Amino acid sequence: MEKAFIYGKSVGGDNFTDRIRETKRLKLNFENGMNTILISPRRMGKTSLVKKVMAEMNAPSVKPIYMDIYDCRSEYDFLNRFASVLLKETASRTDQILDNIKRFLIRVSPKISFSPEPMSEVSLSLGITPKEYQPEEILNLPEVIAKEKGIHLVVCIDEFQQIGELPDTLAVQKRMRGIWQHQEHATYCLFGSKKHLMTNLFQNKRMPFYQFGEMMYLDCIPTKDWVLYITSRFEKYGKHLSNEMAERICKTVDNYSSYVQQLSWNLLAETNGTATEDDFKNAVDALIAQCSGLFVQQTLGLTTYQLNFIRALCSGIHTDFGSKEVNAQFPLGTKSNIVRIKSALTEKELIEERIDGIYLSDIVFEMWFNREFM
Repeated sequence: MEKAFIYGKSVGGDNFTDRIRETKRLKLNFENGMNTILISPRRMGKTSLVKKVMAEMNAPSVKPIYMDIYDCRSEYDFLNRFASVLLKETASRTDQILDNIKRFLIRVSPKISFSPEPMSEVSLSLGITPKEYQPEEILNLPEVIAKEKGIHLVVCIDEFQQIGELPDTLAVQKRMRGIWQHQEHATYCLFGSKKHLMTNLFQNKRMPFYQFGEMMYLDCIPTKDWVLYITSRFEKYGKHLSNEMAERICKTVDNYSSYVQQLSWNLLAETNGTATEDDFKNAVDALIAQCSGLFVQQTLGLTTYQLNFIRALCSGIHTDFGSKEVNAQFPLGTKSNIVRIKSALTEKELIEERIDGIYLSDIVFEMWFNREFM
């Protein structure tokens, strides 16, 4: 069933809008064996973009593979996920998964689970440990499989910032970079939802993945493209939304893709015929309420200083936090304490540094915080 607006997960088909330039570039990179790193704030549609490009790949010699490593907590968690996805996605039939295991990972005893539902995914557990395989052997699987099958693999890894959280992460990253940079039949598209961690992994000269591939930054989709998309969806469902109100949706949530979709859906649900001011207010209230549970969790345990820092940001202060004027209104402590506050809030993904100062990372969080704490 087609939905008017989709949020909270990757989107495709008619629910995917714009990103024409980025789609063209990423597809070109996939076709020509270029490693790519996607960096942007959360809710900008990185996963949707990658999956759209994967769906549009029609060259039989190029095989894109997607995996999500969000729940990987150790190097061998990652290696097991890495190997199992590779073996499943390079097999066109279930019986070929076993053939792949026999050809490429003969020293494991896999467990395969089949669902009675015909369209359900096969569950594969390899149980790889250091006893069977060293990390370098698993990391080289894309090259081995691609050469054997006469194809080029594009390995797309979502939530890649988790690599930076693994025990002994620098050694893990060095092993990955050392193997992957020499592969000729496999390339990588690496992206994740935590911008500051991804930036540190790929833009810090001291880190192993520095200059590993082309950096692509996803900006917000322009308002004019959103307006046409939003108003057309309203019309398709027999309702009307003015261009001006569609623009207000974008402005309210700073054009963040997921929030644009969520607020648009809320407004569509509130609207009977033509969207009104009351409908818009109710839609915004619903958006804040829908996110409030997450925001409560994010603010639990914050110190008074940290809450004061956020209050300062909400009041329009983005620089000079150590000045007497700022501290008189929002006590933040010493300059060294301000450094610790920034570090802690950045780690929690609550703030981000821009060219002109420090800002809250999430516009809806800011709206909620203004209601609850200001």
